[in-house]
Amino acid sequence: MEQVKCLIIGSGPAGYTAAIYAARADLKPVMYEGMEPGGQLTTTTEVDNFPGYPEGVEGPKMMEDMKKQASRFGSDIRWGMVAEVDTSRRPFKVIIDDGYELLAETVIVATGATAKYLGLESEERFKGGGVSACATCDGFFYKGRDVAVVGGGDTAAEEATYLANLCRKVYLIHRRDKLRASKAMQKRVFNTPNIELLWNHEVKEIVGVEQGFTKALNGAILFNNKTGEEKKIDIEGFFVAIGHKPNTDIFKDKLEMDETGYLITRPDSTATSIEGIFAAGDVQDKHFRQAVTAAGTGCMAAIEAERFLGEQL
Repeated sequence: MEQVKCLIIGSGPAGYTAAIYAARADLKPVMYEGMEPGGQLTTTTEVDNFPGYPEGVEGPKMMEDMKKQASRFGSDIRWGMVAEVDTSRRPFKVIIDDGYELLAETVIVATGATAKYLGLESEERFKGGGVSACATCDGFFYKGRDVAVVGGGDTAAEEATYLANLCRKVYLIHRRDKLRASKAMQKRVFNTPNIELLWNHEVKEIVGVEQGFTKALNGAILFNNKTGEEKKIDIEGFFVAIGHKPNTDIFKDKLEMDETGYLITRPDSTATSIEGIFAAGDVQDKHFRQAVTAAGTGCMAAIEAERFLGEQL
């Protein structure tokens, strides 16, 4: 059975950065990219806030650059998904979705998190053309324009107030008649003059112009779930803030998680509840969820894996 020093599960900024550092440390890392090689950034058009790209960069291009850099140092990057990890003993027995088995002395989990969307067909069509799940990532592109945020929790309130500093007007669409956000976040929303709350409203459809591969969102059709009335709002950006789901199902009841499924790591560390298993990126970060912070924890995980192996000698 194949034995590897460092197995990286998942790609994206965290996984590829971990691969770069692990390969340079001669850990000969093996990476399984998962069902979305490159992670969430492969669905993003332009990335303007990652250091080293002064003119910005397309999300898929940035992920391809990271992959090439990891490969340059000898990372073994493979297509496929990890189906099961036996965390009961080291080396960890790992089963890939095609039935292949290997043993890993250390594991870096970089499987990320998946943004929750409303499930509208039109929403899917305009992803990358006005629909986003990250105001910090994409809000800059809508400076001085009208946008909408969907949600009622802290994330939605935070996204709305962030966008209010950039945009002319922000509609905050919520299906209930009160927010679930903390009192402090609610106060910020209510005290921001260019945020308009649309209570008891749900989104029926996203509308815009589509010409070939070019998509430009220009509005959303809403309905009032109390009265049944429909209305159209004119917007150019549509931000979904109804939460994320960490991709941690294969570690349920194996690694310590919080109530929403995010892996819990030790303070100032990427170490999980099992010695030799580390977590990096959005799979353990529900606060920042940025490419640059994911890359930073990927670096940390590789360094910690190297040190862990050194201590076993």
